[in-house]
Amino acid sequence: MTTTLPSRTAPPTQQADGVGSSTLRPDGIPKVDGSFIYSSDEYHEGALWGVTLRSPHPRARIASIDTTTAEGIDGVAAVLTHLDVPGSKTYGMIISDQPVLAFDEVRYQGEPVAVVAASNPEVARRASNLIQVEYEELAPQTDPEVSIAGKAEGFPDGGLVRHVKIRHGDVEAGRRAADVVIDESFEIGTQDPAFLGPESGLAVPVGDGGVELYVSSQHLHHDQPQIAASLDLPLDKVRLVLSGVGGAFGGKEDLNVHIHACLLALRTGRPVRMVYNREESFFGHVHRHPATARVELGATRDGKLVFSKVRLVLDGGAYASQSPRVIGNGSFFAGGAYDVANVWIDGYATYTNNPPCGAMRGFGLVQSIYAIESAIDRLARELGMDPLELRMKNALSEGDVLPTGQAIDGPAPLQELLTYVKDLPLPDASNPASVDPRARPGGLGNTTRGEGMKRGVGYALGMKAIGFSGGADDTSTARVTMWIRDGEPVAEVYCAAAELGQGIVAVETQIARTELGVSQVFLPDKDTDIADPGATSASRQTWMTAGSVVAACELVRAELLDRAAALIDEPAAELVLRGPNICDATSGRTLIDVAEVLGETTISHEYTYHHRKTYPIDEETGQGDAHPAFAYAVHRAVVDVDTELGLVRVVEMASAQDVGKAINPVAVEGQMEGGSVQGLGLAIMEELDISDGRIRNPSFTDYLIPTMLDVPPIKLKVFEFPHPDSAYGLNGVGELPNLSSTPAILNALRDATGLDLPRAPVRPVDLIL
Repeated sequence: MTTTLPSRTAPPTQQADGVGSSTLRPDGIPKVDGSFIYSSDEYHEGALWGVTLRSPHPRARIASIDTTTAEGIDGVAAVLTHLDVPGSKTYGMIISDQPVLAFDEVRYQGEPVAVVAASNPEVARRASNLIQVEYEELAPQTDPEVSIAGKAEGFPDGGLVRHVKIRHGDVEAGRRAADVVIDESFEIGTQDPAFLGPESGLAVPVGDGGVELYVSSQHLHHDQPQIAASLDLPLDKVRLVLSGVGGAFGGKEDLNVHIHACLLALRTGRPVRMVYNREESFFGHVHRHPATARVELGATRDGKLVFSKVRLVLDGGAYASQSPRVIGNGSFFAGGAYDVANVWIDGYATYTNNPPCGAMRGFGLVQSIYAIESAIDRLARELGMDPLELRMKNALSEGDVLPTGQAIDGPAPLQELLTYVKDLPLPDASNPASVDPRARPGGLGNTTRGEGMKRGVGYALGMKAIGFSGGADDTSTARVTMWIRDGEPVAEVYCAAAELGQGIVAVETQIARTELGVSQVFLPDKDTDIADPGATSASRQTWMTAGSVVAACELVRAELLDRAAALIDEPAAELVLRGPNICDATSGRTLIDVAEVLGETTISHEYTYHHRKTYPIDEETGQGDAHPAFAYAVHRAVVDVDTELGLVRVVEMASAQDVGKAINPVAVEGQMEGGSVQGLGLAIMEELDISDGRIRNPSFTDYLIPTMLDVPPIKLKVFEFPHPDSAYGLNGVGELPNLSSTPAILNALRDATGLDLPRAPVRPVDLIL
């Protein structure tokens, strides 16, 4: 196969598979054989290496910075501090509050203070260690409750980022109608995205005084204006190209190496590479917000929910990042996927001197769904009711009204999802003394032979909005071009939608093959030369980019048929495109070849897709039609617990999810499995250990993530209830598995042990009876 495309993007695809097929991903083979170019692989002749000096303190005043010694090291080309930032000294996704390089006070451990460019990374690191920074240490503020009270020193508004209020119905009337009321508090720790590809990029100065940046990112077009502002350059002087992204999960929405690499490249006039090592990566990106939640639920004796009241608190760390939106998203659905007439929700996002937190897969809903699903099980226990029955009795359905006042006007097949996991046979309870040790708690450590082992089953359901909400004009732009190559029609799909590993490049090619009948599809570099496709986040990218690619293909096809109609003197309305031929719509008879119509010309069309109009919520009541669509998932977890040693084995997970239409079924299954495993990690092992603002486990040795031996069999059921507003009826997929997997496992652990287990992740000491 011949291609001139760089292998950081996708080679032309030649499979015949279209929408609905489990086609091979165009970037799959290069990633397996090692030829794919990730951002850490980017190379340019004569490139320097950039390194960042970071603060060792979670809070300190900067008294002075002396770079003299570092600048004198052989091989050092530049040492920059905040004095060398020509434009905006700060940046940010929503609020421009994060310093490019710290200039008065450092607010978290690992905050960038200076950057160095040198001939190789070892020289750059040695020079960075010779930069003399005089700090005056200050006591870190690490308690979100102090920030809620407006008493956190050194932060805007006393430390409160945002307070979200949702008021629906009459909670006190609901309380009076309740026969059973529970009041429970829950806590969830700090999860790291733990992507394998570290933050990295290559900045190349160009002759007109501008710069090109090859970088891993979730949204190039949102990065570009932040970078340009700090470089004091117009947008057209700052071109971004998406390099290979080794995972993101929200952690690459914020800037990392972007501005630093560009500053160094422009100062030295040479290309600059920057690649974080694993430890630095833990300090160089945002994490999932740790959270606390108090949940009050009331129900009648027969299990009908009559009120819910939730207080959700997220610790956003030192800078705002996405916290204002994360707490909004978490609060909107803090009442869960339940039909409840009376709901009162208060959501708080705060500043502290803990590490910055921002977007991570689930975007605030992992925390709130964990709390409400845990509370539902507690309520079921008080009612003496099966927890699955309680969920089925109260689950939302189409037409129900959410706590934000919005009616659900698309599919809401929660009964079908719950019924699937209800009817699914449970795994056999084997004799623990006779099974493979890998199947027992403790695994190959052979720490138990089954003594004190108890089995538990847990359920949870989750829902979220798809796309950008609250009045955002969410868009995606794509350009599709068709021409003849070696006698056959081919197509190119040009769209900057970020490929993070989820498979949008496969979706783009599948749509082009389906709509235009071509077998070969080219994908050029994804860059900022084309209009904005929006972020690869919010489970929106397939929905939005499918909308733009389908529409652009339709425009190309329409022009092709118009040209054919003129050539053969037939009405265009009576023609159809079938593969390389244009046929009579009624008989199917071939009338002319596409190659004959196009000759040496091309047809190219660009389209910008918008999802349906949404509206901001009312700041005082939280009411409003804020969301374009909703999606749902259900999990069942089966666990074995050794209650003498506190060891856990997740025996099996089952997941049912409505995806609207599976564009690529095997990719959908991969998302469901991956999200379930990420939720498993949060349930029983994954947590950044933070003490007084300091990360104590910044490595994959000490920050534990699930391995193959931790992952149980996962039974998947993909439901397809087409959504009326999207291309092919598809729905968002990526974040849903994270929402219900963690609480399903915690509920299974509670079922096995009878313990309350208010905190995730659960530790062995929590499980000992």
